[in-house]
Amino acid sequence: MRILSPRIHGYLDYVTVAIFLLAPVLIGLGGNPALLSYTLGIVHLVLTLLTRFPAGISRIIPLVVHGLVELLVAVALILLPFWAGYSPGSPARRFYLTMGAVLFVVWLLTDYRGADNHST
Repeated sequence: MRILSPRIHGYLDYVTVAIFLLAPVLIGLGGNPALLSYTLGIVHLVLTLLTRFPAGISRIIPLVVHGLVELLVAVALILLPFWAGYSPGSPARRFYLTMGAVLFVVWLLTDYRGADNHST
């Protein structure tokens, strides 16, 4: 069920960027988890700006490729707390599991071949 248009997905991408950039301060991430959050925020911003959809500026990356990148990141974020050994209940573990799940749900609900894919 693909109910999110590319336009709405773009708005959610900018919200995601803000969450990654603000999370270290708002939920107390430090060290590597904070660095990773800042990095993901910047990378997600660049990906969004370069994607060929209404929220993009340069429109170099096809929306389908954008979606594949987000799927890979979602899976990696869900696995990250276990690979990195984040303790149960830690802010980093909760944050990355939640963000991975949210990205995955957004991926599931987005119409990556939507009609307004190329509109401005």
